[in-house]
Amino acid sequence: MSRQWHTSEAQAARYAGGTLPEPDAWSLEKHLETCAGCASRVSAAVRATAAGPVLTDVRGAVLAAAVPEGAPVAVQGSATGATRFSRLWWAAGPAVRGAWSAALLVVAGAALLLGHLGGAPEARNLLLAFAPVVPVAGVALSYGPHADPLYELAASTPGGGLRLALTRTAAVLAVSLPVLTLTGLLLPASGAPAAAAWLLPGLALTLATLALAPLTGFLTASAVTAGGWLCAVLAPSPDEIGARLARCLDGAPAQSAWAAAVALSALLLAARRTAYDRTH
Repeated sequence: MSRQWHTSEAQAARYAGGTLPEPDAWSLEKHLETCAGCASRVSAAVRATAAGPVLTDVRGAVLAAAVPEGAPVAVQGSATGATRFSRLWWAAGPAVRGAWSAALLVVAGAALLLGHLGGAPEARNLLLAFAPVVPVAGVALSYGPHADPLYELAASTPGGGLRLALTRTAAVLAVSLPVLTLTGLLLPASGAPAAAAWLLPGLALTLATLALAPLTGFLTASAVTAGGWLCAVLAPSPDEIGARLARCLDGAPAQSAWAAAVALSALLLAARRTAYDRTH
C-alpha cells in the first residue's frame, strides 16, 4: 500500500456500515495502524452509526474500570504501562512458556554437565547438533491453534498473522540465543567447529520454518526443517557425528552457505507474507 494513500469520508462510512468489501476492509484496517488521521476519520464514522452510542458507553466503562475517575496522572501512566506490558506478554507469552523452555534448559544443562565431566568433544557435539533446532521447536509451539486458545481471534486482527508470528519468534530467539551461546562459552575448549557455529544454521532453520508454515502448518514445517537437520547430522552412524558437524558448520564455505540460506529464507518469507492471513 502506498504511504500517500488515505481513506475518504465515503470509504470510512462504508467501512463503518459494514458494506466495504472484505479485501478493502483488510487493507483499510492495516493502514489505520500507522495513520492517525485516517483512524480518526473512521472512528468518527463509526460513532455516527447506530452502534456509536453503545460503543461509546462500552469504551467509557472499560476506561473507568482500568483507571478510576480522578486518578493522578502518574497512576494513569502506570495503568497504561501495565496495559502495554500485558499486551506484550500476551503476544510473546506462548513463545517462552511450557515445554519448550524446559527443553532449552535440558539441552544447555546436559551439554554443560557432559563437558565438565570430561567429555568436552561429546558436549560440543551435543550442543551443535541440538542447538539449531531449539528455536525451531520454540516457534512451532508458540503459534497456531495448538498453542493459543485465542488464535482464531488473534489471526483475524490486523496485528495477527505474520506480525504476531514474528513477535513470538523474536521472543524465542531472545531467550534461546543468549542461553545457548553462554553454554557454548562455558564449555571446555575442544577444537573446531566453534561452539557458536550453530547460530547461522539455527537462524536459517527458523526462517525456513516460518516460510514453510503457511503451506503445511507450524508443527509440520518444524518437523520437516528440524527433522531434516537432525537426520543429516545424527544418521546413519552416531560415531561420525563430529565429522558430519564439521562438514556442515566449520569453515567459511559452510558458514557462507548458511548465510545464503538465511537470506533466501527471509526473501521467501517476505514474498509469502500475505499467506499468513490464512495460516492454521
